[in-house]
Amino acid sequence: YGLPLKIVSYKDLYDWTMDDIVKAIGLKNNCTFCGVFRRQALDRGAALLKVDKIVTGHNADDIAETVLLNILRGDIARLSRCTFITTGEDGPIPRCKPFKYTYEKEIVMYAYFKKLDYFSTECIYSPNAYRGFAREFIKDLERMRPRAILDIITSGENFRISTTTRMPEQGTCERCGYISSQKLCKACVLLDGLNRGLPKLGIGRTAKVGAGADGSGEQQGKRAERRNRSSLQGKHGNLDF
Repeated sequence: YGLPLKIVSYKDLYDWTMDDIVKAIGLKNNCTFCGVFRRQALDRGAALLKVDKIVTGHNADDIAETVLLNILRGDIARLSRCTFITTGEDGPIPRCKPFKYTYEKEIVMYAYFKKLDYFSTECIYSPNAYRGFAREFIKDLERMRPRAILDIITSGENFRISTTTRMPEQGTCERCGYISSQKLCKACVLLDGLNRGLPKLGIGRTAKVGAGADGSGEQQGKRAERRNRSSLQGKHGNLDF
């Protein structure tokens, strides 16, 4: 289509490919790594290109799924902002979702009749993704009542968080400078676990994984450290946000 394309790879940014990550973590928690790394890779790619806004293709189905997921997870912070068309306005690079109210089916039909190239396959590593269950539920609702998708979005828009609810304070990661509500951002925590041979280190409440009585976790960590993988520097070096 004559449009400029910049490809940003996990290998360049984190020195790990998604294939390598799946081999280390398996098919149960791999989506956690991909989601965190992908979001940061978008921001890093945008910083490299010196753009002033990121526009994503999230559609109405995606937003409805996210509303349900945040309710199921009890994630109040994300629930309060997941329906916004524009987010990150206080940060260096805002994001916007122009297809927020557009059904996925409408986008596919448009691409089909306009003979546009588009990806219609699912990721081979996400058969057990948590989002998949929300997606199936949304599709079942849509078959019975198509309007249900937009109704869920409307419900998300009308949620009001109690003023007494303690919300996480946004800061920056001490290691890479990326936005984070903790001392280290999620990407650094996950990457640290991968590099130490303890891939489950940053997932859920498994921070102490690998500290078995036989010391196998420690030995595996030492072997991984000898690979001398850099933190978030990769080939492009640290990027300021």
